[in-house]
Amino acid sequence: MNKKTKWLLAIAALILLALLAFVAAGPWLAINGIRNVVASGNYGELWRFVDFDRLRENVRPQIQEKIARGILERTGPGGSTDALTGVTDLISKPAVDAMVSPVGVATLLRGSALVRQVSGQKDADGKVRAVDPLKGAKTGYVSPSLFTATVQNAEGQPVVFEFRRTGLAWKLTGIDLPED
Repeated sequence: MNKKTKWLLAIAALILLALLAFVAAGPWLAINGIRNVVASGNYGELWRFVDFDRLRENVRPQIQEKIARGILERTGPGGSTDALTGVTDLISKPAVDAMVSPVGVATLLRGSALVRQVSGQKDADGKVRAVDPLKGAKTGYVSPSLFTATVQNAEGQPVVFEFRRTGLAWKLTGIDLPED
C-alpha cells in the first residue's frame, strides 16, 4: 500500500469517526437545543428539535386514557364504550393540540420557572431563571435510534422523554407521562 492510499484511508476513517461521534452526541445536542430555544423564548425554532406530529401521536392515547379513567371513576363502568371513546376524543384533541405545540412544549419544559414567574418569585438579582427540566435526567440509549431522558415530576413519578433518530438528526418524539 502506498503512502497516498494510507492517507486517504486515514482521512476516510477520521471522517467516519467524526460522523459517528456526531450521531452519538445527537440526543444531547437536541436536549441542549431545546434548552436554548426555551430559554431564549424563540419557540418557533422548536421544530428543529421536536417532531410535533409524532409527539402528538405519542401523547394523544395517554391523555385519552387519563380522561376515560376519570369519566369511569365518576360514572362507573356501565357506560357505553363507543360513547366513552367519542367523548374522550372530543375532549382530548384540543388539549393535545394545545399541549403539543411550540408554546405548549415550551410551557411544559419551563415548568416551575413559569410557576415562579406567575407567582412573582424572583432570584436575588430580580430575574426569573428558567429551570432546566432535563437537568439531572437519567439518560441512555434504548436502541441505536431511540434515546430516553427520565426525570422525576413534582410528585416523584418518572416522566420519560423519548428522542428518535431520523437520518443524522435526533428529535423529541414522545413523552411517557406518569400514571397518576
